[in-house]
Amino acid sequence: MPERIHNFFAGPAILPYDVIKKSFTEAVNFNGLGMSVLEISHRSAAFDSMFTEAQKNMLEIMGLSNDDYAVLFLGGGASTQFCALPFNFLEKDKTADYVVTGGWSKKAVKEAKFFGNVNIAASSEDANFSFIPKRFDLTPGAAYVHTTSNNTLVGTQIKNFPQTGDVPLVSDMSSDFLSRKLNFSKFSLIYAGAQKNIGPSGVTAIVIKRSWAEKARREVPTMLAYTTHIDKNSLFNTPPSFPVYIVGEVMKWILEQGGLEAVEIANNRKAGLLYEYMDENSDYYRCTVTDPASRSLMNVTFRLPTEELEKKFIAEGTENDLIGLKGHRSVGGCRASIYNAMPYEGVEALVNFMKRFMAAN
Repeated sequence: MPERIHNFFAGPAILPYDVIKKSFTEAVNFNGLGMSVLEISHRSAAFDSMFTEAQKNMLEIMGLSNDDYAVLFLGGGASTQFCALPFNFLEKDKTADYVVTGGWSKKAVKEAKFFGNVNIAASSEDANFSFIPKRFDLTPGAAYVHTTSNNTLVGTQIKNFPQTGDVPLVSDMSSDFLSRKLNFSKFSLIYAGAQKNIGPSGVTAIVIKRSWAEKARREVPTMLAYTTHIDKNSLFNTPPSFPVYIVGEVMKWILEQGGLEAVEIANNRKAGLLYEYMDENSDYYRCTVTDPASRSLMNVTFRLPTEELEKKFIAEGTENDLIGLKGHRSVGGCRASIYNAMPYEGVEALVNFMKRFMAAN
């Protein structure tokens, strides 16, 4: 087996190889301190330097100011934010708008209903989430509007977010965070489980507008209150230190690539290669997203003529060092996750395999 195979898993997912190699070294000896980054105290100066640099670089990449936004690194996964968000900002007599574009946004809706009214502002569930809605039935004066920017299960991605005016816009960006240029200042809160695009499992990045955080409810359990973690700079309790270190190294890697402009160009090129091949051979490789404008740059979902062929495709892909091509268990089929760290050569290898497989089957 080669040193590196092509990893198409949806998450935990591929990381930049340079980051993996550096973390291997610093897992033994961090910054020449004679101890591992896994061992270092979160109250030490060396840890503080690493932690704050990761926060600073994330804001720089997003084009945001530390005066206006706080970056939090918390445990609990993005799923914890499904309840933390409404706990902080949804009063019982208020309504929050939710755009439902897949399984994860449905889970977010379920949690929000414990705290207040939920209006489904748009949904594509009746079409198996095969497209992103273009019209939104927004509630005047809503507590917030929640979106899920990218849907790993079904392979869709929001290209045009709702225009919410004075209503805070929130997005779960777990699977496409920092994969493209956006006007991030339009959002009052963004949360992202790291393990799909910016780091390993175990840490969730939250970017929250400070002025909105000040309006949060005060009757919230300490660990779920955003103000708790803003006031203590994510150090109210011991943070997931090693995952944060990896996220910090990925931030440096993004900057080295040329920032989000360069990253987006690379992602468009990779996705374009794969979608173009499937469109040219749609009688064999059928893209499950019916609206090309809704296609994800991160997760490409497709079907073959039969389930038997799909099983064979996935098995032979693994034999050819193309791992993780099985679709999510809830939808079946095949899926190639081509996050920031996936090199163009990996997608090229996949397309070449698809050509050989179709010719032989």
